Amino acid sequence: MPQPRIAIPVPYSQDREYAERALPQYLAAIEQAGGEPVVITLDPPPEDLARRLMACEGVLLPGSKADLDPEKYGAARHPKTAPPDPLRDNVDELLVQDAYNMRKPIFAICYGLQMLNVWRTGTLVQDIESEFGSHVPHAAGRKLVRAHMVAVDPASHLAQIVGEYLEPAPALRDDGMLGRPLEVNSSHHQAVQVVGDGLRVAAVSPVDNVIEALEGTLPGHWVLGVQWHPERSYDDDPASQALFRAFIQACAARRAQPQPASAARG
Repeated sequence: MPQPRIAIPVPYSQDREYAERALPQYLAAIEQAGGEPVVITLDPPPEDLARRLMACEGVLLPGSKADLDPEKYGAARHPKTAPPDPLRDNVDELLVQDAYNMRKPIFAICYGLQMLNVWRTGTLVQDIESEFGSHVPHAAGRKLVRAHMVAVDPASHLAQIVGEYLEPAPALRDDGMLGRPLEVNSSHHQAVQVVGDGLRVAAVSPVDNVIEALEGTLPGHWVLGVQWHPERSYDDDPASQALFRAFIQACAARRAQPQPASAARG
């Protein structure tokens, strides 16, 4: 059986060295999980993009050095907000629109999660440290292999995917809803503020309540976003491997389902 084909945009248009360093990790994780990555350039001819999207069963939205333009979610620019990447934004929006229209699985990572949330009419915290006063090392990058814990909602789809790798600890929040810990890497200074339509919180950072994962609520449409970078830890982290496997499995399962003609924003 052919491998599921996964559309993945080049992460960043304004720094070729960054893009060439970051992209191979996503491609390797997709391949090792059983998928076939299809790289989408950030200036594709419309007919080429349409042809590539038609041939893909899923969409992976990677991280980026950019920040989303705050105008997209009705906010003034924070001094620490990085410049946007309009070429990446344009391609991402086309990929996500196609995925929602055709119910293609979406796996969004870091910046990809933030883009997905804003596309679904959500908003962002533009700088966690200055706006939250948080000392959790969210922006640790590659300096820390494991930066902090996230608390995964035990009732979430995310918990079903990584459940066997969660620590068997009591809830880390008093409400008892979000609690089973998972240790993750971290490389971001922005985060979800208001959750977008058709999305729900699947994990938070228990110390400062920063949202760390979202998942879709539309029945029959596999949508998951994580704020950390499982592609960086794929080789030696079973939970990261489980995330990519679940995504590829969802893409493979989509082939057997009747496909909608269109579904707008669901």
